[in-house]
Order: sequence, then C-alpha cells, then structure tokens
Amino acid sequence: MNKINAFLLSFLILFSSFAVVSAKEATEHTAAANAAWYDMLDFGDEREKENALRGLIEAPESVVIYRDDGVTAWNVDAFAFVRDAEAPDTVNPSLWRHTQLNTYAGLFEVTDGIYQVRGYDMANATFIRTDNGWIVFDVLMCKEDMAAAKALMEKHFGPLDVKAVLYSHSHIDHYGGIFGLINEEDAADASLPLDEQLASGKVVVLAPQGFLEHAVSENLYAGPAMGRRAQYQYGALMEPGETGRMAIGIGLGQSVGTVGLLAPTYEVSSNETIVIDGLEIQFQLTPGTEAPAEMNAWFPRYKGLWLAENCTGTMHNIYTLRGAQVRDAAAWAKYILEAEYLFGDEVEVVFQSHNWPHWGNETIHEYMEDTAAVYQYINNQTLHYINQGMTSAEISRTLTLPDRLNKVWYTRQYYGTLSHNIKAVYQRYMGWYDANPVNLNPLMPEDTAKKWVEYLGDVDAVLEKARADFEKGEYQWVAQITKELVFADPTNQAARDLCADALEQMGYQAESGPWRSAYLMGAWELREGNQAEKEGTNPGRENTIMAMTVDMILTYIDIMTDAKAAQNDDFSLKLNITDTGEVFRVIRRDGVLMVYKGETEIETDCSMSCARLQLLALMNGNVDVTGNMKIEGDETVPARMVKYMTPINRNFNIIEP
Repeated sequence: MNKINAFLLSFLILFSSFAVVSAKEATEHTAAANAAWYDMLDFGDEREKENALRGLIEAPESVVIYRDDGVTAWNVDAFAFVRDAEAPDTVNPSLWRHTQLNTYAGLFEVTDGIYQVRGYDMANATFIRTDNGWIVFDVLMCKEDMAAAKALMEKHFGPLDVKAVLYSHSHIDHYGGIFGLINEEDAADASLPLDEQLASGKVVVLAPQGFLEHAVSENLYAGPAMGRRAQYQYGALMEPGETGRMAIGIGLGQSVGTVGLLAPTYEVSSNETIVIDGLEIQFQLTPGTEAPAEMNAWFPRYKGLWLAENCTGTMHNIYTLRGAQVRDAAAWAKYILEAEYLFGDEVEVVFQSHNWPHWGNETIHEYMEDTAAVYQYINNQTLHYINQGMTSAEISRTLTLPDRLNKVWYTRQYYGTLSHNIKAVYQRYMGWYDANPVNLNPLMPEDTAKKWVEYLGDVDAVLEKARADFEKGEYQWVAQITKELVFADPTNQAARDLCADALEQMGYQAESGPWRSAYLMGAWELREGNQAEKEGTNPGRENTIMAMTVDMILTYIDIMTDAKAAQNDDFSLKLNITDTGEVFRVIRRDGVLMVYKGETEIETDCSMSCARLQLLALMNGNVDVTGNMKIEGDETVPARMVKYMTPINRNFNIIEP
C-alpha cells in the first residue's frame, strides 16, 4: 500500500482527501434498488452490532490522529454522519450499516487477558497478557496510529512491558506501525536461536515463514500500477460522505501516517508451539490464503483462537481489485476447517485482525464453517460451471450463494464480491482466455472504440439512446456504451458526463465498499479529469526498500529496464556482495538481465565488489556510488546495468485512454 521512492508497495497511502463536488442525487431507480435491501436482509438482527460493542472499555469522543508535520493520519470523526442515522438513497443500506459498526473505535476486552484497540486504523491491534508483560499481535499500518493505540492501552493498564510482537501476515496494515510500539534497538538479535532470543530480555518479533520476502516483494514488482489502481479500490482521494467514500469492508479506509518495517527475528516455519513469558501459543501456518505468508494462533490459557485475516466478518477477496496474485480459495477453506478441527472443541472466542470477535463455542463453529463454506462454494461451483462450458462473465452473472449463506451478515460482500471472486477462480484454473478465438488477439481499446463509433454512425443519436436507457435505470449498459464513445474521443464531454452519471448510480447501489469507491472515482475523473496528481507518498517508506535482498534488487532492475532499448548493450558481470558474502554472475543479453547465484570461474567483462546498500543506491540511480566500489575490468558495466531503467508513470489514466 505504500510507495518506496519511485514505486509502491501493496496498498497505496495518500496524504489527504478531496471532496467530489460534482456528485448528484440518487435516481428513483437507485432509491428503489437500495430500499429493496430491507426486504432481502434481516436488519433487525443486531448480533453483529452486539459483537462490535461487546467488552467496550473506552470509546474516546474523538479519534483524529496527526503526523508530526500536521497531516491527519487517521480520522474516525469524518464518519460521524453515519452515527444513529438512516441510510440515504445514495448508499446501499447494508454498506451503511457495516460502516456504522466500523465507527465503534476504542479499547475493547476480548476476554480477561486479551484486549483490542479497534477503529484506530484499518486493522486491529491486539494485546495479550503474558505472565509478566504483553505480546502484541499486529501493529496497524502506521507509527502514529500504533502509538495512539498503545497510549490508550497504557491509560488503562499502565506502561506496557512488551515481550513479543507477532505479525499475522505480510500485508503492511499489519506490520507498518511497528515503530509506534517499539524501536529497532528493542528487538532481539535475529542471529540467535529462538530460546536465546526469548531469554535475552529483548522483544522477539515473530512472523510466518516467508513473511519478509513477501512483505517486500509481493506488490513491489507491480507496485506503481497497483498504487494507481488502489486509488480506485479504496477511494482514499474522496471525502467520506453520503455521496462519497464509505467503509471498505475491513475497516474505514487507509491511514496516511509513517510506515516502517522491522524484520522478524524469527519466522515460524511449521505448526509449532512456542512459549513466551509463560504464555503458550500454538501456531497454524496458512500459506496461500489471504496472504502468501499467514498464520493463525491458538492461546490455550484464554481458549482464544486468532484467525488472522482468514475470517474477517466479511467476504474477502480471492482477487483484489488493485491487482495481486489470485489467492487459493480451496486452501483458504481447508485451513479454516483445519483450525476448527484442531482447536474447535475448546475455543470460546475467535478474534482477528479486522472487524470484531465472535464468542461462544456453537456460534464460533457456525462462523468458521459458514466462512469456509463460502470460499469452497466459490471455488468448486466455479469449476462446476467451467466444466459446463461457461465463461467467467457468464458464471459471475448467474451464480448466487445458497439462500442461507447469502443472508449471513458476516459473509456479506463488503470487501470481496461473489462476482469478481468467481472471475478470480476462473483465472486461477483457466487463465484469461475464454476459448473463443475471436478473443485471442483483440484490438486495442482505443481502436475498438473508434470502430464502434464508425459503425454506430451518429454519436449524438447514440447518446440520445443512452440517455433514454439511463432513464430506464440500465446503468451498466449506459456505462459500457458511453465508455466506447469516451475511448474513441476523450474530449466528448457529453459522453463523459453520461458515463459518469451511470457509474455514480452503480456506486450508490454497491454493497461492496471497494466497488462503490471504484465507481465513484471513475465518475469523478470523467467529470473533472485525472486526480492521480493529488496523491502523495507517506513517510517512512525507505524502511521497506532497505529490506530488499540482492536477488530482489537485481530482479527489480530487470523489471524496470526497457529491454528493447537495452537489447544491443550486452555485458557480463561478477558481483561480490561484501556484507552478505553472496556472489552472482549477471549477464545481459538481448536486453534481458539473467542472474546466476554462486561462485563462478567463468570470465566476465567486469568484476564489482560492493555492499548490498551500495547496490541498492545504484538501483536508485546513484551512479556516483560506484566510485566507492572495487571495480575491475570494464568500468562502464555498473552504470550500463541501470542505464535503461524507465521512469515510473504513477499517474496513468484508467477511465479514459
């Protein structure tokens, strides 16, 4: 979510919000569509509201958190308009209700000995008492929010003696706030065995196997594109409001404070049991579920089961709209059921990194089984209809959840949706191609649009028909046809405005927070132009880039290199990394950088010895750093290796060519 110098990690963080001043009212069709939700779902069932409020210790009257430079890092007060109010016609009432529950911010008791600060960031910070101190499970997205959460805990429990920090998985909203809790010098020595770390008096930092690799690289390689797309998914440029941004399913939105990364001192590599200051923790690794590296944890003393982001009180993403590798829905279901089998006989409370806990053994079994059933259903029923010859578009438009599951509040589609998750499963098993040869090599969108306009003839007549369909409430079709007119001629403001109007109404009707954000961002940019320049980077991003391994650095150089421009500039390089002891043979041929790890006697054009951070500086364009390296042979090779790296375009268009 963050940028690293010229590129971004998984989730984009934005400095500030900007109101969409051109928003329109809901049409009668949208008002009727939203009103129908009251008949579809049981709004009288307030069990989730009771869970969201249970154990409340303190709910501060105001939750606005600032950075040192005065920028607002987090603002719950901006959502005050939803409190004790009925949903307006411009908001899906189910999403309105979910947003209300996410505004309950403060300190909560999960059970005697386990406490959560919720509503202080997109994720939760969980504090668990040991014999003589505390462990903290997940540390929010930014330093400022975590410091505020810590302060709220200490107000009620005194100074926290933190024995360990646990990262549940490799997404930044769970580790980025680490320096609001501890400093780097507080951490145990990662070179020591775990038992020596635990005995050292320092803070042990635990994470699942593969955490560091994925925390740095998962969204690094496609970071700029993910960052721009995240503006649509999370709508962070928009102000919260009845015609603006609402909750995103796993919280109120993204914080914009100072991010950091403190590498784990120990990665849990199996389903092992670890005792920290007298507190026994049984870990269950769940790789390939919501994150490539993720883990659940069982606390026998408290009969409490930590479910990370595998169960979150909403349908999650098998595919996330900002872009990411498709997740394994079958494995996701399997690990939830495995957790239920391992710990379900004794569990009295399940708690997680987003939204609120659930209590009671019978309720917990139902909660876990329902969640697992949804992911397994999406996976297996998509495969069922694939084998009936249906395409992803056909399946996503026809398949619905079983009636009971469709009405369960904690599996509603506030974050992920059945529609785009079905398409994700299709992509995982079948890829992008629907087997129709017409779709093997289609024209560019602009060229397709121009041919549409050529065939349609009178654009004004097309717009007139589209306006008539808009009045009928056929918003998806209106958006599709006017999109073609916009791509054929981006200066056609009438087409832009009508497309925006259609997207806006679909946004007002959306139950998914990200879908609402995407529709409304598209409408905004059609009316007022590209808003990407309004974004900004968040401080502290250098902490993550500093964690790149040499392999990642070399891979990133190749990704960012214009291979066609470099195709006639071949070289070979022996690279000695002095501080890690690693040796690489690097060759470029036909513009492709190929890397071989290990000692080699093969003669190369150049031999370069440097520290990892010097190579990192070279990757960032600091060619002068080579003056401090030991270079033998062709001294031009290091500079040529990074010469063709292309400047990043972070502001590319989405809703127009």
